[in-house]
Amino acid sequence: MMDDAAPLPPRDGEGGRREAADGWGRPSDLAAAPGNAGPPPPGASRPPPRDGEGEAAALDPSLIDAWIFDLDDTLYPREQGVMKLVEARINAFMIEAVGLPEEQAAVLRRQFLDEHGTTLAGLMANYAVDPERFLREVHDVPLDSLEPNPDLMDALTALPGRKLVLTNGARFHAARVLDKLGMGDVFEAVWCIEDMELTPKPAPATFRKFLDRFAIDPARAVFFEDTPRNLEPAKALGMTTVLIGDGRGKPIGRETTPSIDHWSPDLLEFLQSLSLETAA
Repeated sequence: MMDDAAPLPPRDGEGGRREAADGWGRPSDLAAAPGNAGPPPPGASRPPPRDGEGEAAALDPSLIDAWIFDLDDTLYPREQGVMKLVEARINAFMIEAVGLPEEQAAVLRRQFLDEHGTTLAGLMANYAVDPERFLREVHDVPLDSLEPNPDLMDALTALPGRKLVLTNGARFHAARVLDKLGMGDVFEAVWCIEDMELTPKPAPATFRKFLDRFAIDPARAVFFEDTPRNLEPAKALGMTTVLIGDGRGKPIGRETTPSIDHWSPDLLEFLQSLSLETAA
């Protein structure tokens, strides 16, 4: 994933953000601001839908055969800062290789992300760039902030079924990150931007190719991702979706983000909330 980082929501007492113990916000909040009531507590389903819209249900691990994870800012917290380093490298590449002034490069990078899913896809559509050079240079960042999380490792290992990574990052970057996190042997496969033929998430065709390549039944798959728009095609194809993080500054609610089934600020918290006794 090569998305811009958005400011994290303030903690209690740092701007008035309120946490609720039931749903994605207190009932009064939902009534006052439908579709933008803020996220639910860790591991919670999205709020119950209106009459006639069906029931919101907790995630049942026994119904899941494939657990699919985004890489950056999902398998480790955004606060680790790896993507900030990548974004700085992307800006530097655009300034040097494309000849853009610094301020214009930053603006265009965000525009390309919105319009094409990754900066590289936008560059390739508008400039003559070497994608291999881009991937090599922008992902060659220090990973000193990353370290293994034994509790997360235990939670991932306990999941029944297959575990895979689906990332817009480069193959060598994914390998370095997973090695640094001690997760090199956790996942059956890691599908990277090269495997996507440089067509990144959220392109629906990329998700379909991924599902076909690994013979995954989307109705029995769950996808974890920190970027809300990348959950939309997964949901449309029938996957259960879990947003990790704050939504990158985007409003989160049952009307604005119907593609999000579950939300948690942290992957470990969500996985620990699952009941795995009968799932194996």
